[in-house]
Amino acid sequence: MAKDLTKQQETDENHGTQVLEEGVHHVNNPVLDLPEIVKNYLGPVAGYHQENNNYYFSDGSASVEIKVVSDEIIRVRLAPKGLFLEDFSYAVPQSDQHVAVYNFEEDQLAYRVKTNTVTCVINKADFLVSFEDREGKAYNKDYAPMHWEENPDFGGYYVYCTKLAMASEAFYGLGDKPTHLNIRGRRFVNWNSDTYSFQFHQDPLYRSIPFYIGLHEGDAYGIFFDNTFKTYFDFAAEAQDQTSFWSEGGELQYYYIHGPHMMDVVKRYHTLTGTHYLPPLWALGFHQCRWSYYPESKVRDLAKNFRERKIPCDAIYLDIDYMDGYRCFTWNKRYFPDPKKMIKELADDGFHTVVIIDPGIKVDENYWVFREGKKNRYFCRRGDDYFMEGYVWPGRCQFPDFTNAEVREWWGGLFKGLVEAGVAGVWNDMNEPAVFGRGTFPNDVRHNFDGFRGSHRKAHNVYGMQMVRATYEGLKKLFQKKRPFTITRAAYAGTQRYASVWTGDNVATWEHLRLGALQLQRLSTSGMPFCGTDIGGFSGEPDAELFTRWIQFGVFSPFMRAHSAGDTAEREPWSFGETHEALNRKFIELRYKLLPYIYSVFWEHAKYGFPILRPITMVEQRLEGNIQREEEFCFGDKVLVSPVLNPGQPNKMVYLPVGEWYDYWEDRLLEGGKEHKVDTPIDKMPMFIKAGTVLPEYPVMQYVNEKKIDSLKLVVYHTLREVNSYLYEDHGDTFAYEQQIYLEKKFVVKGAPDRLSIHQHVEGLYSEKYDTYDVYLAALPFKIGQVKVDDTLVSAEPDATGRYLIKVSKDFRSIQIVGQ
Repeated sequence: MAKDLTKQQETDENHGTQVLEEGVHHVNNPVLDLPEIVKNYLGPVAGYHQENNNYYFSDGSASVEIKVVSDEIIRVRLAPKGLFLEDFSYAVPQSDQHVAVYNFEEDQLAYRVKTNTVTCVINKADFLVSFEDREGKAYNKDYAPMHWEENPDFGGYYVYCTKLAMASEAFYGLGDKPTHLNIRGRRFVNWNSDTYSFQFHQDPLYRSIPFYIGLHEGDAYGIFFDNTFKTYFDFAAEAQDQTSFWSEGGELQYYYIHGPHMMDVVKRYHTLTGTHYLPPLWALGFHQCRWSYYPESKVRDLAKNFRERKIPCDAIYLDIDYMDGYRCFTWNKRYFPDPKKMIKELADDGFHTVVIIDPGIKVDENYWVFREGKKNRYFCRRGDDYFMEGYVWPGRCQFPDFTNAEVREWWGGLFKGLVEAGVAGVWNDMNEPAVFGRGTFPNDVRHNFDGFRGSHRKAHNVYGMQMVRATYEGLKKLFQKKRPFTITRAAYAGTQRYASVWTGDNVATWEHLRLGALQLQRLSTSGMPFCGTDIGGFSGEPDAELFTRWIQFGVFSPFMRAHSAGDTAEREPWSFGETHEALNRKFIELRYKLLPYIYSVFWEHAKYGFPILRPITMVEQRLEGNIQREEEFCFGDKVLVSPVLNPGQPNKMVYLPVGEWYDYWEDRLLEGGKEHKVDTPIDKMPMFIKAGTVLPEYPVMQYVNEKKIDSLKLVVYHTLREVNSYLYEDHGDTFAYEQQIYLEKKFVVKGAPDRLSIHQHVEGLYSEKYDTYDVYLAALPFKIGQVKVDDTLVSAEPDATGRYLIKVSKDFRSIQIVGQ
């Protein structure tokens, strides 16, 4: 009877009668029972197809792309309904690299996409993805299939990836999270946030760097989750055998980066996101900043104190009070009646002027920047087409959409007046973006996203990056042949192509000094090498000891700047009495002596992608005991330091990696591979030089290029092995190095108990301004019998420290030192 009724209803379908089919009830009323929103997981693989170096796998509905980016990098993308989003990334300008060989294999259980280095395995039955080396060792595995959940409020999907966390696996990276170097057992959020006086373990902070390194049984790999939405990471916090990352929108797109060395992972990450450009040499000097130095007489007095007290300094910063009512690109003529004259006189005395610029543009029809932005519709708009408005320092403001290329071009041109006034660098602040009272922009704010469109949910984490990109590109055009200097508070992966960073509004406490050491190591291993802290703490009041210990740490921070809030006591190197002024001078002078080494380390990063600061785990990743070491780190590969992080600390235990090291202060030889008890009086910080190093040193200068160098000092440390050292030289502030107008010098040192040899190899077209080297031989274990420079006998003169001095031509090829 039921079947007969169904047939009758089917025959009446054209007459408007409801139809009842088996399992389906068709009615004229709307559907009332909406499908439940649940997590959907990939099912068994139903098939695949190949398009060049892209392989597409499907479970019949969803699709997964496996893209061979290079021999060591594979990209994974998920399309829940089989349709991928347009391929665009602010972090990765070009995802196609050279691939030597790749091939594809299939058996009953799995598909394998293989390169010369790594194999991506896709299990047929459950769609689990894993990565192996060519010997079949698994580095990274899915714990569960990739999954997603519809987002009914905004459209799109929440996307998830859950990986297996090995029992002893350690995790590093993720930017400057204020916690221990090994982030296993922690959960984090990436959402750029203005976090004044942040604390240990506080999250999130100012930057979003969705890149981490896994280390298991001495082998490392990296994961870069290129997603600009609010993202989350769980490193075996909820479940000890699982590591997860997920996002509130966008695409599940990540890059697997093969090691096995942590250093290789970071270098390969930089092939995706770029390295930091080579900064001008002056930017590596000491910088002095405060909120704020004004009026002009205060700035002049500051500069006068530095020069009269003989404390080196290369940059003075002007915070928001230099502006007219906090309007960007203007001057308060009451405080600074003739900024061009002041900046020139500062420059004549060796100071570079750096000014702050925020994104908030005051709503004021009499303000030319606002009028231009309004006329050209350059400001962000909300979902219903109202302008996005919020209160920051100038009061009611509107905000440029820096994800629009036309807006970036306009913004870059706004610096013309500041550059003509002589400004040498720009500091972008408040660009998380920060808005008083509500934190940041509402989610419905619309962004151009370079034609790929999106709400603020998508653009928030890249807003600061695109602001400083506009700043850098504008300055580069205006400076023409000179390298810009820029610094930003907010950042996303890839920001290193445009700017340096600092850790934000820290506090004048010993805990924050320790945090700074952790954060800078983490930033350097997360692709942000040119990084620093506010020396002395931004808020609060440091005592003399804390400030001096922070200056000591600052010598070995890639970016060295003292900075403080306006409601604190003045905080210059001389603010704590004559004794500590002398100590602070000594260590700032040390920074300037080491500038040729520091500049060479920056060159190695810019050209080869090496991190500047290197945690001990990175130096010796196969020693499990190093996982917990946090206080020692290497600056480049030749200098190891261990900042003093506790008040009144008379000594500390310092671990030295395997090999031989010299105490910088005493030329004392120490055996590596173990800990040493090191005295830490206030006038010293533990600092060690790797045996065999050729360490270049400048004479003490009050600012970069103050003096002509007639003979460059090279300190050579004895070794029983063969050790290579590098020295990089160029004009220091131009882009001529891109046309090979530079010198890359390689020194090869070979030693024995009774002899030492030094060989020099030079590449490049730059001409140094000096003609000779002063070669100092440190810690020789023998008395010199004979010295030959390119087959010519020369003399070696002992000095008061026990070193020997040899004067040689800068063009020497070999030096042979033989004992008596």
